Amino acid sequence: MGPKEHKKNAPENLTFGILTVSSTRALADDKSGLWMKKAVEKEGHAVVSHQVAPDDAEVIARTVADIIFHLAPHILLVTGGTGLTPSDVTIEAVRPMFTKELTAFGVLFAQFSAEQIDSAAILSRATAGLIDRTAVFCLPGSLNACKLACKALILPEAVHLAAHVRPLPH
Repeated sequence: MGPKEHKKNAPENLTFGILTVSSTRALADDKSGLWMKKAVEKEGHAVVSHQVAPDDAEVIARTVADIIFHLAPHILLVTGGTGLTPSDVTIEAVRPMFTKELTAFGVLFAQFSAEQIDSAAILSRATAGLIDRTAVFCLPGSLNACKLACKALILPEAVHLAAHVRPLPH
């Protein structure tokens, strides 16, 4: 079955979770998370959780697990904590939880980022994978990076991705 058939046989209204990793932001001033929430809702999908967690690997892992195993969103968008500073621990917290990794996401995100920010794209560690039956995307915290990932990669393929991860019964 090709992409068109998968999209046709996929659920139309997906559920998303959004987790912003930051020790300095609160939900009210979470520009990236708020933008993603609006973008997801504009596509007709529902946001079942929007939270902020501090730059602490244990808290990040626990929050991701809580969202996935209690709310079961189709997609979880995690923004922030993907850089190279000692406090950037999102990848280290989330990647070990993946049952499968979506390796092409990081490659494509880096390629698209390079078109916008040139060689600075090598600083990104954006990644994606599956935890249980939820697709999880770990994105940089910058608003531009979140817009790029959502507009170019995640939202156009969300329904197709959901069809693979949670196929509808025939």
